[in-house]
Amino acid sequence: MIVAVNDDKKTTAVLTVAGLLPNRVYGSHAHLKACGPKPADSGFHYQNVEDPNAKDKMSMDARYANPQNELWLDFTTDERGRATQVSTVEWIFRKGQPGSIVLHEKKTDTTDGNAGMAGARVACLSVPR
Repeated sequence: MIVAVNDDKKTTAVLTVAGLLPNRVYGSHAHLKACGPKPADSGFHYQNVEDPNAKDKMSMDARYANPQNELWLDFTTDERGRATQVSTVEWIFRKGQPGSIVLHEKKTDTTDGNAGMAGARVACLSVPR
């Protein structure tokens, strides 16, 4: 379940998950498009300030792919495969976005050139519009 609340200047998102592998770190991010039959259907990460050099590809530039410019909700599950994660960003989403929250198999990489990468997509939650 994802709940996002914003005011005029910031957004706070709360992600609650269950039924995952126990004691494991997962990456999780807002993506541009809604979930679909294929994992890639949810598109790239939503960025508050879009990377001008990544129009048709995923940005891995740490100046853009970072938890201040994207909504990252990485979490570690408990012994029962549950977790709740809260993230606040100092901006609000553009109208009609994001389309989804995607869970990834690994913790999100922060190194330049790989920034934002978190492995395969393991689950997707479409965001109601």
